Amino acid sequence: MNKNDFKQIGPALWEIPKTGGMRVPARIYATENMLEAILQDKAPEQAMNVAHLPGIVNFSLAMPDIHWGYGFPIGGVAAFDAEDGVISPGGVGYDINCGVRLMATSLTQQQIKAQLQNLVEELFRTVPTGVGKGGDIVASRGDLQKVVAKGADWAVEHGFGSAANLEYIEENGCIDGYDPDVVSNQAWERGKKQLGTLGSGNHFLEVGYVAEIFDETAAATMGLYKDQITVIIHCGSRGFGYQVCDDYLSIMDKAIKKYDIQLPDRQLACAPLHSKEGKDYFGAMRCAVNYAFANRQIIYALTEKAFTKVLKMKSRDVGMRVIYEVAHNIAKYEKHKVDGKMKKVCVHRKGATRAFAPGAEGIPAQYAKIGQPVLIPGDMGRYSYVLVGTQQAMEETFGSTCHGAGRAMSRTKAKKAASGRNIAKELSERGIHVLGASRRTLDEEISEAYKNVSHVVDACATAGISKKVAKLKPLCCIKG
Repeated sequence: MNKNDFKQIGPALWEIPKTGGMRVPARIYATENMLEAILQDKAPEQAMNVAHLPGIVNFSLAMPDIHWGYGFPIGGVAAFDAEDGVISPGGVGYDINCGVRLMATSLTQQQIKAQLQNLVEELFRTVPTGVGKGGDIVASRGDLQKVVAKGADWAVEHGFGSAANLEYIEENGCIDGYDPDVVSNQAWERGKKQLGTLGSGNHFLEVGYVAEIFDETAAATMGLYKDQITVIIHCGSRGFGYQVCDDYLSIMDKAIKKYDIQLPDRQLACAPLHSKEGKDYFGAMRCAVNYAFANRQIIYALTEKAFTKVLKMKSRDVGMRVIYEVAHNIAKYEKHKVDGKMKKVCVHRKGATRAFAPGAEGIPAQYAKIGQPVLIPGDMGRYSYVLVGTQQAMEETFGSTCHGAGRAMSRTKAKKAASGRNIAKELSERGIHVLGASRRTLDEEISEAYKNVSHVVDACATAGISKKVAKLKPLCCIKG
């Protein structure tokens, strides 16, 4: 593909018209300067492929952090008619309910500056990280069935954080429609030892501070102020969710033959929403969604514990609280405007974040006037952002926006670029303390491996699908 294949719709919006078997156009949110890099991989073609799926409405959408993924591009959004649409595991991803939680504290940068190295080391000891890494919690099958039924509330009941946290989590930390009977034995086994663990790859826990505020009213409503210490948790449902996805990709591969669904890419394997296969995946996927909500709630409590230990403070003096938590790998039933009328649709967001407007149903009362907080982590050497959703997002993107920086190079290329360098030392010299499960992890996660998150966020703001509130700068980070 090249730029000539796109029609410019707005200052940061491009459209690929319907062609071949596409049922709707494909749209990509990006500035003109970003488009050349986006065209370097097959992600735009994947957005076009998604447009072939039965029951898709309006558009196949991609955010500025778009890059190649399994089936759907990462950064992809698509909504399907609730009656005759489909559900696709590739539209949710392997890490079901991978998401971000932002916490604020009562501390300032000056109060913790001298303890940063001690803090990052204690966080690394307290929060298990790495591929397949287990934690101190070993859950039985019976325990896990309660986890997938209660989500974050299960963690609160077991002493991890407060019930006050739940109001500030998407779906209040527990989505309904879960069905433990359609989860495989292998998934239950993989989930037993991974509650309260960070995982690997781009998952992280980052301590930072509020470096800049763009919207004073929205920031004050969230309780954010300059130089305040913040914490970001980015992780998902671990091996439990991965296994759910893997199991159902095999099932969906058979379903496309059973229901005679013609696809341009088998990775888009799907089933009708009202079929047995579709309902079973939905029930299993929601189990993984609730597992991830519980996982992040436990990590929140472990993080608070590390802070109080290193800083020798009581928890009330640390003042850690949840600003918001949002999922960015999920499929959900929502009501949105289709052909001028409100309609029930199944929205797939894969590497894309819900960004509901002021007054929208489903966001905390505290944020009703400013819109839903949107959390956009960058790479470990630059910035992260806090945004809010907009009415334009509700009208154009099913209330969705970007989810992060988005990879700019593969892990293999990143390792080559980091060869001979000491990434931890480079970051330390810039005042950022980093610990990873291995040197390889840090090499794969170098800043150059990601797009500049500021460019991604500015594209969304230019397009009007989210609004900037604050910029956060990292101080220390642990990686899987």
